[in-house]
This record gives sequence, C-alpha cells and structure tokens, in this order.
Amino acid sequence: MEGINYKPIGIIHSPFTSPKGVPIQPSGAKGIKGTVEIAPAYRAGIKDLEGFSHIILLYHFHLSRGFSLEVKPFMDDVVRGVFATRAPKRPNPIGLSVVRLTKVENFALHIENVDVIDGTPLLDIKPYIPSADVHNVERTGWLTDKLSEMRKKKADNRFG
Repeated sequence: MEGINYKPIGIIHSPFTSPKGVPIQPSGAKGIKGTVEIAPAYRAGIKDLEGFSHIILLYHFHLSRGFSLEVKPFMDDVVRGVFATRAPKRPNPIGLSVVRLTKVENFALHIENVDVIDGTPLLDIKPYIPSADVHNVERTGWLTDKLSEMRKKKADNRFG
C-alpha cells in the first residue's frame, strides 16, 4: 500500500500552548473558546457552514511522537489496546472533536468547547448532525464504570 498524504486546510487556535492542562474531551472544555483559521485555498468550502451549531473537526496530533499499540489511558490503571482508547499517540495521529460553532467571520470559525492545542493542523470539517451522528450505544467497553463515576462526581459537584 502506498503512503497517504494529507494537506492541512487550516489551523486551530486555542488558549492551550502545550499538552499540559488541555481537557481530555470537548465535554471537559465547556466554554473554552478558540478559532479555526481556514487556509485561502479552502475558504469556499465553508459556505453554508454557519447554519450548523456544532461541527466535527478532524486534525493532526502534530506534537505526538511515536506510538504504542498498548497504552495506559488517563482514566484507568490498566494497559489497554490503543484502538480502545482516545490516546493521541497512535499509528496515524488523527484527532476528532465535536465543537460548538458560534460564528463564521472573515473565513475564521469561532468555536467553543475546544480541547485542542494551539497551532494544531486541521485536516477536515464536517457538520455535526444529531439525527445522523447520535446512536443508541449498548456498550462502552472498559469505560462503562469510569463514565458512571464521572457522571456521579459531576452530579455531586453540582448539588454538593
């Protein structure tokens, strides 16, 4: 198989200058604002995007070096297969985030709930469509107990 080459279509800007302190998911980045600067050659492609409240950003983990097929996830003490995690050190370091689109202005996308490092190369944008993108999920693998713990902590903090 031949190599696959991607060209960035833009750059994601955020308040995060290094991996330290970046939320591990957009749900942990509530209210954190950023922008997406679209490269001139791709600006026509954002036509009609402002009609969507949320978008999917696909990007390159540009600071990730090397990978391991087994990793210890942030929320766990057990070594897991990399494809059963969202770890950034992957054979193809591609990230995905669903963010809120608040405004399109001068070929810049103003976004919220950003969990990405400043300067991250953007590979693609897709509109988030709840009726197409949300599924009834029966299993969440090893994360089932961890997600329950997170929900409980969140509820305790909200009411405690």
